[in-house]
Amino acid sequence: MIDRIREDIAAARHRDPAARSGVEVALLYPGLHAIWAHRLWHALWRRRLRFPARLGSQLTRWLTGIEIHPAARIGRRFFIDHGMGVVIGETAEIGDDVMLYHGVTLGGRSHSHGKRHPTLEDGVAVGTGAKILGPVRVGAHSVVGANAVVTKDAPPHSVLVGVPAKPRTRRSDESTRALLAAPDYVI
Repeated sequence: MIDRIREDIAAARHRDPAARSGVEVALLYPGLHAIWAHRLWHALWRRRLRFPARLGSQLTRWLTGIEIHPAARIGRRFFIDHGMGVVIGETAEIGDDVMLYHGVTLGGRSHSHGKRHPTLEDGVAVGTGAKILGPVRVGAHSVVGANAVVTKDAPPHSVLVGVPAKPRTRRSDESTRALLAAPDYVI
């Protein structure tokens, strides 16, 4: 457990140029607090302690402004930068080394049972305010631009922008940070 916490702090420091120290990150980053709490609520959910898990996730939402359903599956080194307003639905699946900015929604489009939330493969970065809706798959190492609305699958190494978002192949020389900051990819 301590190794995972250290790994999370290192991932945050790697992805956030404003992070000055591990202590600052551990104490002041609500995205990390939400992820750490989610691990506890997810463990309760898996043990079929559904009400305490949902209650805990709502408490975490109230404290951090980040709503993660306790059934959502989240990989390693996941980082939520600034966090406020992030919503991650019940059947969402998030791979390793994924990063979300504030206001991102991984939501559903139906009330049916079964898979109804997105899957983000390893290394995906999602810009501020983006909405990824339904049981879509965003391929590994893709970037979703700010305020994009993704409703269809995207292949690996894509850049998704627009409403609705349209994927294009990501060039090998395009850094994730530069793509998320480029004015061409903000709506």
